[in-house]
Amino acid sequence: MKIVKIIVIVLVVFFGAVWAINSYLDVDNLRDCGATPSTKKGCQAADAIVAISGGDTTARTNEAIKLFKNGWGQVLIFSGAAADKSGPSNARVMEEQAISAGVDPTDILIDEASETTAQNAAETSNIFKTNGITSAIIVTSAYHERRAMLEFDKRATGVEIRGHPVATDNQWGPFWWLTPTGWALALSETVHSLVLSTGGVDRT
Repeated sequence: MKIVKIIVIVLVVFFGAVWAINSYLDVDNLRDCGATPSTKKGCQAADAIVAISGGDTTARTNEAIKLFKNGWGQVLIFSGAAADKSGPSNARVMEEQAISAGVDPTDILIDEASETTAQNAAETSNIFKTNGITSAIIVTSAYHERRAMLEFDKRATGVEIRGHPVATDNQWGPFWWLTPTGWALALSETVHSLVLSTGGVDRT
C-alpha cells in the first residue's frame, strides 16, 4: 500500500507540474472569443497581428494569416531575421507565404533585423509607432507566448497587447510532456519568463 501511495503522490505532483507550466506559458487572450471578433470584452479586433519567427515559423505564419482573414487585424506584421544569412530573412519568407495565401502585399509590414525575442518586441514597437498602431495580437508558439508577451508589454508602451499562440506545431502540442524536446522548451521558457517577470533581462 505504501508503494501505491507513493506512486499516486508522484503522479499527482508530476501532472500538477505539467498543468502549472502549461497554464503559465500558454497565454491565449482570444481563447473564449470564437473565430471572429465581437463586442465581447477582450474580443475586439486589433490594429495589427504580429507573427514572430522561430521554432515552427510556418505554423506561426499560418495562424497569423488565419486571424487576419477572420478580421482580427488591419495589417500583418512579420518579425525575424534570416536563420541562414545567405538567404532571405524569416520575415520576408513569412511575407511571401502570406501573399501566396491571398493577402494583399500592402497589408503586410516586416521587420528583418530581429534575432531575439527582445529584438522582435523592440523592432516591432518601432513599426507600431511609425504606423500609429495602438493594439496588436502577438502570434507565436504556445511555449513561447508568455515570454513574447512580457517582452512586448515591456517595450510597446501605449499599445494594447494580446496573445494568441499556435496551439500545436512541430515542436509543441497537448502531449509535450511526453518528449525530451517538450520538457527542454518548457523548462527553458519558464526560466526565461520568470527572469523577465521579476525585472531581469533576457537576451535570447
